[in-house]
Amino acid sequence: MSNIVIAGAQWGDEGKGKIVDWLTERTDIVVRAQGGNNAGHTVISEGVKYILHLIPSGILWPGKQCVIGNGVVLDPIALLGEVNGLRAQGIEITPENLLISDRAHLVLPYHRSLDARQESSLGDRKIGTTKRGIGPAYADKIERTGLRVHDLYRPDHFAAVLSAKIAEANVLLEGAGEPLLDAEVIGREVLAAAEELAPHIADTVPWLHARLAEGKSLLFEGAQGTYLDVDHGTYPFVTSSNTTSGGACTGSGVPPQRIDKVIGVSKAYTTRVGEGPFPTENDALGDRLHAMGREFGATTGRERRCGWLDLPLLRYATMVNGIDELAVTNLDGLDQLEEIPVCVSYSLDGRQLDVPPASPADMTRVEPVFTTLPGWLTDISGCQKYSDLPVAARSYLDFISERIGARITLVGVGPARDQTLVNPE
Repeated sequence: MSNIVIAGAQWGDEGKGKIVDWLTERTDIVVRAQGGNNAGHTVISEGVKYILHLIPSGILWPGKQCVIGNGVVLDPIALLGEVNGLRAQGIEITPENLLISDRAHLVLPYHRSLDARQESSLGDRKIGTTKRGIGPAYADKIERTGLRVHDLYRPDHFAAVLSAKIAEANVLLEGAGEPLLDAEVIGREVLAAAEELAPHIADTVPWLHARLAEGKSLLFEGAQGTYLDVDHGTYPFVTSSNTTSGGACTGSGVPPQRIDKVIGVSKAYTTRVGEGPFPTENDALGDRLHAMGREFGATTGRERRCGWLDLPLLRYATMVNGIDELAVTNLDGLDQLEEIPVCVSYSLDGRQLDVPPASPADMTRVEPVFTTLPGWLTDISGCQKYSDLPVAARSYLDFISERIGARITLVGVGPARDQTLVNPE
């Protein structure tokens, strides 16, 4: 295995956790480089369901090492809860298989309170955040007023900065009629979590470079997707980090020339959680998928919005991520459809667009141009190899590949680890 970045090619929830889990068998180290516990990966291994938020999916494989990089915003209390939850499921977590960057910024309780206050104040203009405090934590980082993991181990400094930040937050919360926060109580809770996490804390940048020098392979686990990227997504309906492949480098300290391949992940259709434009949204498809028990958020449990596959989205995602190969998940979600519409371009004011416009206002006005492909009307969840797929299903995948300029190498036909097919071509 070479050093590979996994990037979501849509609005997140593409099934990256499953693809990372499948590839982990062939790699040494799995790195999470951005985002926070607002993202979730669901992995089913040997019939057991695991939901991961901050810890890389590689933790489910014995003998693999996992790193939470400097680009992540980390809630110590939530992370400790996740660690304890996985241990309760029989997963071993030690300083040998999980390291946490001492440069990662902290998500603290006041961030969550401010996130909820800001979202509620927006009314009809709300972003649709998970209210986990991610945006305010990244705002502190950019304003250079945040606390980082290493600050947890300077208790006097941590207490002084935390007290000042909570005093600022309480002014805003009081004005909004929200409950006020107690700096002493919060400080005790956070430092108690920090004490338990202490054996995992390290300067992960030189550690990763030392492993590269030893010839170890790295797999960078993406969180969210291209269209939630703060620069390239459907702004302002985005997250607060760079979810595209470049974020893997800035969020880990591993330079671009050490990256050998980018694998994009896309569903066979399109989904998104939260607010914002969605040109191919289709309520009937959403109702069908929800009735099948599919498309509920791993972090929030919210119903995902669903729509037909959008090739303009995938083309742009292929450009900005440098996608070499594409993994297509949830192909089995289309099993019972006689015909499958696919958006091949947009029409906007008489112009044809092959990639999304930058403006969300324009994105809400585009008219998707569809072509219709034949369905396969067959349960493909039991397919053991790529050639077992019906001809119509393989034609659907070929159609996608030809129009976005990336090879489709992996195909998901169900949620389990062994329901991943390799395209031999």
